[in-house]
Amino acid sequence: MYKVTVWSEFSAAHFLREYKGNCEKLHGHNWKVSLTISSKRLTSKGIVIDFKDLRKMLGEVLKKLDHSYLNELTSFKKNNPTSENIAVYIYKHIQKRLKSKDCKIADVSVWETDKSCASFTGR
Repeated sequence: MYKVTVWSEFSAAHFLREYKGNCEKLHGHNWKVSLTISSKRLTSKGIVIDFKDLRKMLGEVLKKLDHSYLNELTSFKKNNPTSENIAVYIYKHIQKRLKSKDCKIADVSVWETDKSCASFTGR
């Protein structure tokens, strides 16, 4: 199995509903995101997917989150904008953009701090 990973980041504000502690108050993070794609085979060019194309896909998804108030976005009106739910959001939006049948999302990881990360690997 081959895997390729790209990294990016975005900044946004949020608060957590039904949470007792500091995170129930409005606050912001500079989130870091990694996206890993896997494939059993390489293209005729000898790659899983072009890094440039993968970074572009991730950038398009993160553009909707960057410098936003996450709680106001449709996807987070009912679901808390936790790192876990942000990872699922990114996974679903990247899945729609993947054109190769051979490529699958292996992992989306979202760091809200340098020491705290949540990942989603699909079903």
